[in-house]
Amino acid sequence: MASLLCWCLEAVLVAVLAVVGGVSGQVEAATPRRELVPAMFVFGDSLIDNGNNNNLPSLAKANYYPYGIDFNGGPTGRFSNGYTIVDELAELLGLPLIPAYSEASGEDMLHGVNYASAAAGILDITGRNFVGRIPFGQQVENFKNTIDRITENLQSVDVAQALARCLIFVGMGSNDYLNNYLLPNYNTRNEYNGQQYANLLVQQYTTQLTRMYNIGARRFAIAGLGLMGCIPNILAQSPTDSCSDQVNQLVQPFNANVKAMIGNLNANLPGAKFVYIDITRMMKDILVRPAAYGGQITCLPFQTPCPNRDEYVYWDAFHPTSRVNVIMGRRAFNGDESIVYPMNIQQLANLDLQPNNG
Repeated sequence: MASLLCWCLEAVLVAVLAVVGGVSGQVEAATPRRELVPAMFVFGDSLIDNGNNNNLPSLAKANYYPYGIDFNGGPTGRFSNGYTIVDELAELLGLPLIPAYSEASGEDMLHGVNYASAAAGILDITGRNFVGRIPFGQQVENFKNTIDRITENLQSVDVAQALARCLIFVGMGSNDYLNNYLLPNYNTRNEYNGQQYANLLVQQYTTQLTRMYNIGARRFAIAGLGLMGCIPNILAQSPTDSCSDQVNQLVQPFNANVKAMIGNLNANLPGAKFVYIDITRMMKDILVRPAAYGGQITCLPFQTPCPNRDEYVYWDAFHPTSRVNVIMGRRAFNGDESIVYPMNIQQLANLDLQPNNG
């Protein structure tokens, strides 16, 4: 979740941008294509929130300038200058941009709903320093409410068959570290070591994902945590402007547990398919390839934002630029097994699940 100070970590992304096509400084629109899935349902935090916190009594909001400066709708509540990773994925899947749960109604829901909430975590207690937020458990409850509402208007069999073909995108866990474990006003660090905390998180994660499966979801893309020790907020706390190995090592057990969880869920939930998106690997690729780095540049709300935004990795203290989100979305969609495992999202969307399990 962003503070009032907006930080941009500069990086010359020429090598990476050339791979995904073009270095013009503009985010290219994805090629229109047929709908690969009926809908996408999104769960997460500020990395993919698109406005669910706008009307909450919350300090975690981004519905003001310069957020959305490069987005067609302006400031919508996205914690980015433009697209999030799920915006790019929606286009690649042939879907319209997915509406926020707080704004979706009627036919708006038929292509999916975004339940993500800035400051939210896997644990209900996470993010309380920002007051209002929608924890993962409540997001899943909102998903159930959506499916119940759709089922009221359609045959339940039809809804079940369609839901089994929909994509479920989940990106949770960042705030459970940044706005829980690493904060001095939480007692979590005194109660759990790093491995114990990762175990706690993934136990709860498993419970909620299984609940979604029981509602009828079958195709899941689960995003791991990135290089959290290298985000500008953490860099700003370093006297040498270097990544925190301590923070990076802290979250490693979580990613390892999530990978193991995905293997277990694939083995034990008939008809389901879970894939893991390796955000750490993606960010390493992006950060290692650039030839040079600049300093941190402050971009205060309502003032002039960072220029040449497509040459930056981070838009603010916590969130990537739209350009990086587009890169990650495309890699998750069609990348190899080093990036998304055991198959990419395009393959997941085209997968034939067994009829008796779907």
